[in-house]
Amino acid sequence: MPDLLRIHHTAIICSDYERSKRFYSQVLGLKILAENFRATRDSWKLDLALPDGGQIELFSFKCAPPRPSYPEAQGLRHLAFAVANVSEWAVYLQAHGVGVEDIRTDEYTGQRFVFFADPDGLPLELYEAKAQSTSPST
Repeated sequence: MPDLLRIHHTAIICSDYERSKRFYSQVLGLKILAENFRATRDSWKLDLALPDGGQIELFSFKCAPPRPSYPEAQGLRHLAFAVANVSEWAVYLQAHGVGVEDIRTDEYTGQRFVFFADPDGLPLELYEAKAQSTSPST
């Protein structure tokens, strides 16, 4: 069997393109790689770089239906980012008006994590990774 190398990208459809662009590029600090307006679809596509080489593709589609986004719904549970210090990030996000849940500790790994949401309620997690590990277990 051939090897999977890593996750290349995660695609997200937003309800308000400019609001989500600001959140991911300015609040989370992801670098914009490309921004394209697709006239035939009346849709924006924004490619954002993650520090490990992965990407987030942010799409806008008119009249896209909302999706249940609570963490226990079927489908994608949440998107987790590895960080060095969960507490620093929680304070930073709150200072930018982002609601953050209480910091928890993973009962199996002992690592700290916290949940928050993007402007459309997509559940996101910050996982305090050990220096050699960036794999969340939640």
